[in-house]
Amino acid sequence: MKKILSKFDYNAPVIITFTIIAAVVQLISTLPGARAFHSLFVVSRGSLLNPLFYIRLFTHVIGHSGWEHFAGNFSFILILGPMLEEKYGSKRLTFMIAITALLTGLINVLFFNVSLCGASGIVFMFILLASCGDIKEGKIPVTLILAGIAYIGKEFINSFGHDNISQLSHILGGLIGAAFGFFFAPKEGHKITPY
Repeated sequence: MKKILSKFDYNAPVIITFTIIAAVVQLISTLPGARAFHSLFVVSRGSLLNPLFYIRLFTHVIGHSGWEHFAGNFSFILILGPMLEEKYGSKRLTFMIAITALLTGLINVLFFNVSLCGASGIVFMFILLASCGDIKEGKIPVTLILAGIAYIGKEFINSFGHDNISQLSHILGGLIGAAFGFFFAPKEGHKITPY
C-alpha cells in the first residue's frame, strides 16, 4: 500500500487542500439538518459584533449552492490552480485567494443585500492571472485583453439579466487577478521566485 501511495504527488498543496475542504463542506451541507453548518460558508449582511461575520468574509469561497456549482468552479480551479501555484508559490497563491475572498465578500455585503457563496471570484481571478502569462515590464499581454473581453465582457452583459449569479464577484475576481498579474510580474531580467 505504501508503495502505491508513493506514486502519487501532492503537487499543488494549496489547490488540492482547497478542493478537498470545499468537497467535504459540500458533502456535509447535503446532509439533512446541515443548514446551520452550511451558513458558516455563506456571507451576507449581519451584525458587526458577530465574529462569524468576519470569518464568513473568507469562508464563503468554500461553500457552494450544490454539486453542479462546486464542479463548475473546481473544474477550472484544478486546471489553472496547479500551474499558478507552481509559478507564484503556495504562500503567494494563498494570499491571492484570501484577498480575492475578502474583497468579493466585502463588496457583496456593502452594496447588495443578498447571500454569497462559491469560488467563482477565485475562478475569474485565476483565469485573468493565468492570461497575464510572462508580463514584460511596460507591456500589456494581448492574451489578458482578449480573456478580459471574453470573460469580463460576458459577465457585464449577463449582469443585466435576473439570475442567482453574482456577476460582480466574477468581474471583481477577474480585475483582482489582472492586478496581481501586474503586481507580481518579475522586474526586468528577474524571474518570479515562488514562496
